[in-house]
Amino acid sequence: MSKKLSKSIRFIGLGFLEPVISLIQGKETKKNLVLVLKKIIAPLASFILFIGVWQTGAQLLYDKEADYRIEKARTEQGDEAAIKMKECIISGDVSCQPNTLPSPAQVKVSFFKLFEDHKIIRQDKKDFKEKTASLNQKRVADGKEAITYTGRPSFVDQIITSIKTVFAGFLLAILIAVPIGIIIGLSETLRDSFNWLIQIFKPVSPVVWLLLVFMIVKTLTKDSETDSAFIISFISVGLCSMWATLVNTTMGVATVDQDFLNVAKVLKLGSFQKVFKIILPSSLPLIFTGLRITLSVAWMVLIAIELLAQSPGLGSFVWEEFQNGANDSNSKIIVAMFVIGIIGFLLDRIMLTIQKLISFNKNEGN
Repeated sequence: MSKKLSKSIRFIGLGFLEPVISLIQGKETKKNLVLVLKKIIAPLASFILFIGVWQTGAQLLYDKEADYRIEKARTEQGDEAAIKMKECIISGDVSCQPNTLPSPAQVKVSFFKLFEDHKIIRQDKKDFKEKTASLNQKRVADGKEAITYTGRPSFVDQIITSIKTVFAGFLLAILIAVPIGIIIGLSETLRDSFNWLIQIFKPVSPVVWLLLVFMIVKTLTKDSETDSAFIISFISVGLCSMWATLVNTTMGVATVDQDFLNVAKVLKLGSFQKVFKIILPSSLPLIFTGLRITLSVAWMVLIAIELLAQSPGLGSFVWEEFQNGANDSNSKIIVAMFVIGIIGFLLDRIMLTIQKLISFNKNEGN
Protein backbone atom coordinates (compact mmCIF):
# COMPACT_ATOMS: atom_id res chain seq x y z
CA MET A 1 0.00 0.00 0.00
CA SER A 2 1.34 3.44 -0.90
CA LYS A 3 2.21 5.73 1.99
CA LYS A 4 -0.16 8.38 0.62
CA LEU A 5 -3.13 5.99 0.56
CA SER A 6 -2.26 4.63 4.01
CA LYS A 7 -2.01 8.15 5.43
CA SER A 8 -5.35 9.15 3.87
CA ILE A 9 -7.12 6.10 5.31
CA ARG A 10 -5.76 6.77 8.80
CA PHE A 11 -6.60 10.47 8.50
CA ILE A 12 -10.32 9.81 7.95
CA GLY A 13 -10.43 7.29 10.80
CA LEU A 14 -10.53 4.11 8.68
CA GLY A 15 -7.09 2.80 9.60
CA PHE A 16 -8.56 -0.64 10.39
CA LEU A 17 -8.99 -1.17 6.61
CA GLU A 18 -5.25 -0.98 5.94
CA PRO A 19 -4.57 -4.72 6.39
CA VAL A 20 -7.54 -5.58 4.13
CA ILE A 21 -6.17 -3.42 1.32
CA SER A 22 -2.70 -4.89 1.85
CA LEU A 23 -4.14 -8.42 1.62
CA ILE A 24 -5.89 -7.54 -1.65
CA GLN A 25 -2.55 -6.29 -2.94
CA GLY A 26 -0.91 -9.55 -1.79
CA LYS A 27 1.49 -7.95 0.67
CA GLU A 28 2.67 -9.61 3.92
CA THR A 29 -0.18 -12.10 3.95
CA LYS A 30 0.46 -13.67 7.36
CA LYS A 31 0.97 -10.38 9.17
CA ASN A 32 -2.09 -8.75 7.61
CA LEU A 33 -4.28 -11.81 8.30
CA VAL A 34 -3.47 -11.42 11.99
CA LEU A 35 -4.26 -7.70 11.80
CA VAL A 36 -7.59 -8.41 10.04
CA LEU A 37 -8.42 -10.88 12.80
CA LYS A 38 -7.64 -8.31 15.51
CA LYS A 39 -9.08 -5.18 13.91
CA ILE A 40 -12.09 -6.51 11.98
CA ILE A 41 -13.05 -10.08 12.89
CA ALA A 42 -12.76 -9.59 16.66
CA PRO A 43 -14.91 -6.39 16.70
CA LEU A 44 -17.43 -8.09 14.40
CA ALA A 45 -17.58 -11.08 16.74
CA SER A 46 -18.14 -8.75 19.71
CA PHE A 47 -21.01 -7.09 17.81
CA ILE A 48 -22.61 -10.48 17.11
CA LEU A 49 -22.16 -11.39 20.79
CA PHE A 50 -23.80 -8.10 21.80
CA ILE A 51 -26.80 -8.78 19.55
CA GLY A 52 -27.04 -12.33 20.92
CA VAL A 53 -26.98 -11.18 24.55
CA TRP A 54 -29.52 -8.45 23.75
CA GLN A 55 -31.87 -10.92 22.02
CA THR A 56 -31.57 -13.42 24.88
CA GLY A 57 -32.18 -10.75 27.52
CA ALA A 58 -35.15 -9.33 25.61
CA GLN A 59 -36.68 -12.81 25.26
CA LEU A 60 -36.24 -13.57 28.97
CA LEU A 61 -37.90 -10.29 29.95
CA TYR A 62 -40.68 -10.88 27.42
CA ASP A 63 -41.37 -14.35 28.83
CA LYS A 64 -41.31 -13.01 32.39
CA GLU A 65 -43.79 -10.25 31.57
CA ALA A 66 -46.00 -12.67 29.62
CA ASP A 67 -46.07 -15.14 32.55
CA TYR A 68 -46.93 -12.27 34.91
CA ARG A 69 -49.86 -11.19 32.74
CA ILE A 70 -51.18 -14.73 32.44
CA GLU A 71 -50.92 -15.33 36.21
CA LYS A 72 -52.54 -11.98 36.92
CA ALA A 73 -55.46 -12.86 34.65
CA ARG A 74 -55.77 -16.23 36.39
CA THR A 75 -55.73 -14.66 39.86
CA GLU A 76 -58.22 -11.91 39.05
CA GLN A 77 -60.53 -13.62 36.55
CA GLY A 78 -59.88 -17.36 36.63
CA ASP A 79 -58.35 -20.06 34.41
CA GLU A 80 -60.43 -19.23 31.34
CA ALA A 81 -59.18 -15.63 31.34
CA ALA A 82 -55.59 -16.88 31.75
CA ILE A 83 -56.00 -19.17 28.71
CA LYS A 84 -57.42 -16.29 26.65
CA MET A 85 -54.53 -14.04 27.71
CA LYS A 86 -52.00 -16.70 26.70
CA GLU A 87 -53.68 -17.16 23.31
CA CYS A 88 -53.77 -13.41 22.79
CA ILE A 89 -50.04 -13.09 23.54
CA ILE A 90 -49.16 -15.99 21.23
CA SER A 91 -51.30 -14.49 18.43
CA GLY A 92 -49.20 -11.32 18.47
CA ASP A 93 -52.17 -9.05 19.13
CA VAL A 94 -50.81 -5.60 19.99
CA SER A 95 -53.41 -5.06 22.71
CA CYS A 96 -51.95 -7.72 25.01
CA GLN A 97 -48.26 -7.87 24.08
CA PRO A 98 -45.76 -7.52 26.96
CA ASN A 99 -44.24 -4.04 26.88
CA THR A 100 -40.64 -4.53 27.97
CA LEU A 101 -37.12 -4.43 26.50
CA PRO A 102 -37.57 -4.69 22.70
CA SER A 103 -35.66 -7.24 20.66
CA PRO A 104 -33.18 -6.23 17.90
CA ALA A 105 -35.81 -7.15 15.29
CA GLN A 106 -38.39 -4.84 16.90
CA VAL A 107 -35.89 -1.99 17.00
CA LYS A 108 -35.11 -2.54 13.31
CA VAL A 109 -38.84 -2.34 12.46
CA SER A 110 -39.22 0.88 14.48
CA PHE A 111 -36.15 2.39 12.80
CA PHE A 112 -37.66 2.00 9.33
CA LYS A 113 -41.09 3.06 10.58
CA LEU A 114 -39.68 6.32 11.94
CA PHE A 115 -38.17 7.15 8.56
CA GLU A 116 -41.38 6.20 6.78
CA ASP A 117 -43.20 8.59 9.11
CA HIS A 118 -40.65 11.25 8.19
CA LYS A 119 -41.48 10.86 4.50
CA ILE A 120 -45.21 11.20 5.25
CA ILE A 121 -44.70 14.31 7.42
CA ARG A 122 -42.38 15.84 4.83
CA GLN A 123 -45.06 15.36 2.16
CA ASP A 124 -47.68 16.87 4.48
CA LYS A 125 -45.47 19.93 4.92
CA LYS A 126 -45.03 20.23 1.18
CA ASP A 127 -48.78 19.94 0.57
CA PHE A 128 -49.50 22.51 3.30
CA LYS A 129 -47.00 24.93 1.79
CA GLU A 130 -48.57 24.59 -1.66
CA LYS A 131 -52.12 25.03 -0.27
CA THR A 132 -51.26 28.16 1.70
CA ALA A 133 -48.86 29.72 -0.82
CA SER A 134 -51.34 32.21 -2.32
CA LEU A 135 -52.92 33.00 1.06
CA ASN A 136 -49.52 33.59 2.69
CA GLN A 137 -48.49 35.82 -0.19
CA LYS A 138 -51.58 37.96 0.41
CA ARG A 139 -51.04 37.99 4.20
CA VAL A 140 -47.42 39.11 3.82
CA ALA A 141 -48.51 41.84 1.41
CA ASP A 142 -51.01 43.02 4.04
CA GLY A 143 -48.29 43.11 6.69
CA LYS A 144 -49.48 39.98 8.46
CA GLU A 145 -47.46 36.91 9.41
CA ALA A 146 -47.52 33.93 7.09
CA ILE A 147 -49.33 30.80 8.25
CA THR A 148 -46.81 28.12 9.19
CA TYR A 149 -47.08 24.35 9.50
CA THR A 150 -47.74 23.42 13.12
CA GLY A 151 -47.93 19.63 12.84
CA ARG A 152 -45.68 17.33 14.83
CA PRO A 153 -42.03 17.20 13.78
CA SER A 154 -40.66 13.94 12.41
CA PHE A 155 -37.82 11.96 13.98
CA VAL A 156 -35.39 13.33 11.36
CA ASP A 157 -36.59 16.89 12.04
CA GLN A 158 -35.87 16.38 15.75
CA ILE A 159 -32.39 15.03 14.98
CA ILE A 160 -31.67 18.15 12.90
CA THR A 161 -33.01 20.41 15.67
CA SER A 162 -30.77 18.70 18.25
CA ILE A 163 -27.71 19.07 16.02
CA LYS A 164 -28.46 22.79 15.49
CA THR A 165 -28.90 23.26 19.24
CA VAL A 166 -25.68 21.47 20.16
CA PHE A 167 -23.65 23.43 17.61
CA ALA A 168 -25.14 26.72 18.84
CA GLY A 169 -24.25 25.72 22.41
CA PHE A 170 -20.78 24.57 21.33
CA LEU A 171 -20.14 27.88 19.54
CA LEU A 172 -21.24 29.75 22.66
CA ALA A 173 -18.88 27.62 24.77
CA ILE A 174 -15.98 28.47 22.44
CA LEU A 175 -16.77 32.20 22.45
CA ILE A 176 -16.81 32.23 26.26
CA ALA A 177 -14.16 29.67 27.22
CA VAL A 178 -11.33 30.30 24.74
CA PRO A 179 -10.90 34.08 25.25
CA ILE A 180 -11.29 33.79 29.04
CA GLY A 181 -8.92 30.80 29.08
CA ILE A 182 -6.28 32.78 27.18
CA ILE A 183 -6.59 35.81 29.48
CA ILE A 184 -6.44 33.71 32.66
CA GLY A 185 -3.63 31.54 31.29
CA LEU A 186 -1.43 34.57 30.67
CA SER A 187 -1.50 35.63 34.32
CA GLU A 188 -0.71 33.49 37.34
CA THR A 189 -2.51 36.06 39.52
CA LEU A 190 -5.71 35.69 37.47
CA ARG A 191 -5.42 31.89 37.59
CA ASP A 192 -5.21 31.98 41.37
CA SER A 193 -8.00 34.55 41.57
CA PHE A 194 -10.54 32.68 39.42
CA ASN A 195 -9.63 29.07 40.16
CA TRP A 196 -12.27 28.91 42.93
CA LEU A 197 -14.99 29.97 40.49
CA ILE A 198 -14.03 27.31 37.94
CA GLN A 199 -13.84 24.56 40.55
CA ILE A 200 -17.26 25.46 41.99
CA PHE A 201 -19.20 25.89 38.74
CA LYS A 202 -17.56 23.09 36.71
CA PRO A 203 -19.43 20.20 38.42
CA VAL A 204 -22.84 21.94 38.50
CA SER A 205 -25.62 19.76 37.07
CA PRO A 206 -27.15 20.66 33.66
CA VAL A 207 -30.54 20.79 35.40
CA VAL A 208 -29.32 23.67 37.60
CA TRP A 209 -27.84 25.52 34.62
CA LEU A 210 -31.14 25.08 32.80
CA LEU A 211 -33.11 26.56 35.69
CA LEU A 212 -30.71 29.50 35.99
CA VAL A 213 -30.87 30.26 32.26
CA PHE A 214 -34.65 29.81 32.33
CA MET A 215 -34.96 32.51 35.02
CA ILE A 216 -32.89 34.99 33.01
CA VAL A 217 -34.20 34.29 29.49
CA LYS A 218 -37.86 34.22 30.52
CA THR A 219 -37.42 37.65 32.13
CA LEU A 220 -35.62 39.13 29.11
CA THR A 221 -37.99 37.64 26.50
CA LYS A 222 -41.27 38.31 28.32
CA ASP A 223 -44.01 39.41 25.89
CA SER A 224 -41.64 38.55 23.04
CA GLU A 225 -42.24 36.15 20.15
CA THR A 226 -38.67 34.86 20.40
CA ASP A 227 -38.21 31.07 20.44
CA SER A 228 -37.23 31.01 24.11
CA ALA A 229 -37.10 27.19 24.30
CA PHE A 230 -34.27 27.07 21.73
CA ILE A 231 -32.42 29.96 23.39
CA ILE A 232 -32.71 28.36 26.83
CA SER A 233 -31.52 25.02 25.47
CA PHE A 234 -28.41 26.19 23.61
CA ILE A 235 -27.29 28.62 26.34
CA SER A 236 -27.68 25.88 28.97
CA VAL A 237 -25.71 23.47 26.79
CA GLY A 238 -22.94 26.04 26.27
CA LEU A 239 -22.62 26.97 29.96
CA CYS A 240 -22.70 23.36 31.09
CA SER A 241 -20.10 22.10 28.60
CA MET A 242 -17.59 24.97 28.33
CA TRP A 243 -15.50 24.10 31.40
CA ALA A 244 -13.24 21.52 29.76
CA THR A 245 -12.28 24.03 27.06
CA LEU A 246 -11.75 26.76 29.66
CA VAL A 247 -9.49 24.59 31.82
CA ASN A 248 -7.52 23.16 28.88
CA THR A 249 -7.07 26.56 27.22
CA THR A 250 -5.84 28.02 30.50
CA MET A 251 -3.45 25.11 31.00
CA GLY A 252 -2.24 25.24 27.38
CA VAL A 253 -1.48 28.96 27.54
CA ALA A 254 0.13 28.71 30.99
CA THR A 255 2.46 25.89 29.94
CA VAL A 256 3.79 27.32 26.67
CA ASP A 257 7.50 26.51 26.34
CA GLN A 258 9.60 29.36 27.75
CA ASP A 259 11.89 29.15 24.71
CA PHE A 260 8.99 30.18 22.48
CA LEU A 261 8.27 33.16 24.73
CA ASN A 262 11.95 34.12 24.63
CA VAL A 263 11.80 34.08 20.82
CA ALA A 264 8.80 36.42 21.00
CA LYS A 265 10.88 38.81 23.14
CA VAL A 266 13.82 38.66 20.72
CA LEU A 267 11.51 39.41 17.78
CA LYS A 268 9.91 42.21 19.85
CA LEU A 269 6.39 40.96 19.15
CA GLY A 270 3.49 42.94 20.55
CA SER A 271 1.00 41.40 22.98
CA PHE A 272 -1.52 40.43 20.28
CA GLN A 273 1.20 39.14 17.94
CA LYS A 274 2.65 37.06 20.77
CA VAL A 275 -0.76 35.54 21.52
CA PHE A 276 -1.71 34.74 17.91
CA LYS A 277 1.73 33.76 16.57
CA ILE A 278 3.31 32.01 19.55
CA ILE A 279 0.91 31.18 22.38
CA LEU A 280 -2.19 30.02 20.49
CA PRO A 281 -0.33 27.72 18.01
CA SER A 282 1.58 26.19 20.93
CA SER A 283 -1.64 25.70 22.91
CA LEU A 284 -3.71 24.18 20.09
CA PRO A 285 -3.24 20.52 21.07
CA LEU A 286 -4.58 21.11 24.60
CA ILE A 287 -7.28 23.50 23.39
CA PHE A 288 -8.58 20.93 20.92
CA THR A 289 -8.56 18.24 23.57
CA GLY A 290 -10.79 20.55 25.60
CA LEU A 291 -13.00 21.27 22.57
CA ARG A 292 -13.49 17.55 21.91
CA ILE A 293 -14.52 17.00 25.53
CA THR A 294 -16.78 20.07 25.40
CA LEU A 295 -18.56 18.84 22.27
CA SER A 296 -19.03 15.38 23.77
CA VAL A 297 -20.41 16.84 27.01
CA ALA A 298 -22.62 19.26 25.06
CA TRP A 299 -24.19 16.41 23.10
CA MET A 300 -24.62 14.31 26.24
CA VAL A 301 -26.32 17.01 28.35
CA LEU A 302 -28.39 18.27 25.42
CA ILE A 303 -30.81 15.34 25.68
CA ALA A 304 -31.57 16.04 29.35
CA ILE A 305 -31.86 19.78 28.72
CA GLU A 306 -34.24 19.34 25.76
CA LEU A 307 -36.32 16.98 27.85
CA LEU A 308 -36.67 19.50 30.69
CA ALA A 309 -36.99 22.61 28.50
CA GLN A 310 -39.65 21.00 26.29
CA SER A 311 -37.57 22.04 23.30
CA PRO A 312 -38.09 20.04 20.08
CA GLY A 313 -35.28 17.52 19.66
CA LEU A 314 -34.17 14.02 20.54
CA GLY A 315 -34.58 14.63 24.27
CA SER A 316 -38.17 15.68 23.75
CA PHE A 317 -38.73 12.72 21.42
CA VAL A 318 -37.46 10.22 24.02
CA TRP A 319 -39.63 11.73 26.76
CA GLU A 320 -42.75 11.80 24.57
CA GLU A 321 -42.28 8.14 23.62
CA PHE A 322 -41.77 7.21 27.26
CA GLN A 323 -44.94 9.06 28.21
CA ASN A 324 -46.82 7.62 25.25
CA GLY A 325 -46.39 4.03 26.44
CA ALA A 326 -47.39 2.54 23.08
CA ASN A 327 -46.32 -0.99 22.21
CA ASP A 328 -43.53 0.29 19.95
CA SER A 329 -42.47 3.21 22.20
CA ASN A 330 -39.68 1.23 23.86
CA SER A 331 -38.18 0.20 20.53
CA LYS A 332 -38.32 3.82 19.30
CA ILE A 333 -36.46 4.90 22.45
CA ILE A 334 -33.75 2.31 21.69
CA VAL A 335 -33.53 3.65 18.11
CA ALA A 336 -33.03 7.14 19.54
CA MET A 337 -30.37 5.80 21.92
CA PHE A 338 -28.35 4.35 19.04
CA VAL A 339 -28.80 7.50 16.94
CA ILE A 340 -27.60 9.65 19.87
CA GLY A 341 -24.54 7.43 20.33
CA ILE A 342 -23.65 7.35 16.62
CA ILE A 343 -24.02 11.12 16.23
CA GLY A 344 -21.88 11.65 19.34
CA PHE A 345 -19.18 9.42 17.85
CA LEU A 346 -19.32 11.24 14.49
CA LEU A 347 -19.06 14.65 16.18
CA ASP A 348 -15.91 13.47 17.97
CA ARG A 349 -14.46 12.19 14.68
CA ILE A 350 -15.18 15.56 13.03
CA MET A 351 -13.36 17.40 15.82
CA LEU A 352 -10.43 14.99 15.58
CA THR A 353 -10.20 15.54 11.82
CA ILE A 354 -10.26 19.33 12.22
CA GLN A 355 -7.57 19.05 14.90
CA LYS A 356 -5.35 17.06 12.55
CA LEU A 357 -5.91 19.58 9.76
CA ILE A 358 -4.84 22.67 11.72
CA SER A 359 -2.55 21.34 14.46
CA PHE A 360 1.18 21.46 13.89
CA ASN A 361 1.55 18.26 15.95
CA LYS A 362 -0.01 15.56 13.77
CA ASN A 363 0.41 12.93 16.47
CA GLU A 364 -1.99 14.72 18.81
CA GLY A 365 -5.55 13.54 19.20
CA ASN A 366 -5.05 9.97 17.91
